[in-house]
Amino acid sequence: MAQSIEQMLLGDIGGTKVRFALLVDGQLGSIETLLVNNYPGIADAIGVFLARHHGGAAVTHACLAVAGPVDGEHCEIINSGWVVDAPQLRKRFGLGSLRLINDFEAIAWSVPRLGSRDVYALGSGHAVPSAPAVVLGSGTGLGMACLLPAPGAPIVVASEGGHATLPSSCQKEDAVIDHLRRRFGHVSAERVLSGGGLENLYHTIAAIDGESAPERRAAEITKAAVEGSCRISCASVDMFFSMLGTVAGNLALTFAARGGVYIAGGVVPQIAEYAARSTFRERFVAKGRFRNYLEVIPTGVIIHPNPAFIGLKWLAEQRHGG
Repeated sequence: MAQSIEQMLLGDIGGTKVRFALLVDGQLGSIETLLVNNYPGIADAIGVFLARHHGGAAVTHACLAVAGPVDGEHCEIINSGWVVDAPQLRKRFGLGSLRLINDFEAIAWSVPRLGSRDVYALGSGHAVPSAPAVVLGSGTGLGMACLLPAPGAPIVVASEGGHATLPSSCQKEDAVIDHLRRRFGHVSAERVLSGGGLENLYHTIAAIDGESAPERRAAEITKAAVEGSCRISCASVDMFFSMLGTVAGNLALTFAARGGVYIAGGVVPQIAEYAARSTFRERFVAKGRFRNYLEVIPTGVIIHPNPAFIGLKWLAEQRHGG
């Protein structure tokens, strides 16, 4: 009798896009991207993916990385409205197990497994392998997590730090935050350091400067900034990286992240060279008496297209003792 093939569903569930792949006897299959808005809920998207890819063999287990706070076996993804409930999905698809983790937890697990070609360095510094490392990143939202080395096995601390209050470091940022506060009340880091946040910056800077600006989505703003074709777009992306540097430096101090600070997500990896020319690194180290402490911490952009799946695959291997 032929040996049965075990298939495990891996998923990276964001606010705008979802990505799925099958792990078949330890080999990761092709990754397919679906748009959240095309499906009423997570089960519908999984069903479509499995109908196209499972090849008739049973999918026995799943591990899903979700862009939101995981409460046991439940997650409500704020930026899409989807609800991910592990017991319901196990029953719907006949799974033996289904594990939910935060999406940036999955990326944090990938960090020790990234190669030199997977990271675009921003400035100098040298990682201490035995020290904590931080990942953060802008997409539909702003994700954060910390990888903590520990005796026996490392752990990852997932975080909703993207919803912490956004700090300011200059008068222009004061004005921007004040303008956003009148609109949103609480101004979290995500209100600026995300795709939608970049759009908020763009409209806010135009309003403060008394200029009219054409309607642009985040990708159009970054494109215009890279081309240098729009002053407001350039100013917006410049402030985006300045504020990102401040927040990243705060995380480095909070976690003593001498293992490095790594930026992922859908926004920054597309313009990593712009990030290198920006004030990101200067703002990262601009912490007064702790400047020297931060100057030796490396910062970089994860340019691997799917780091979450590196982390998910590793977690699956640990489950089977691989």
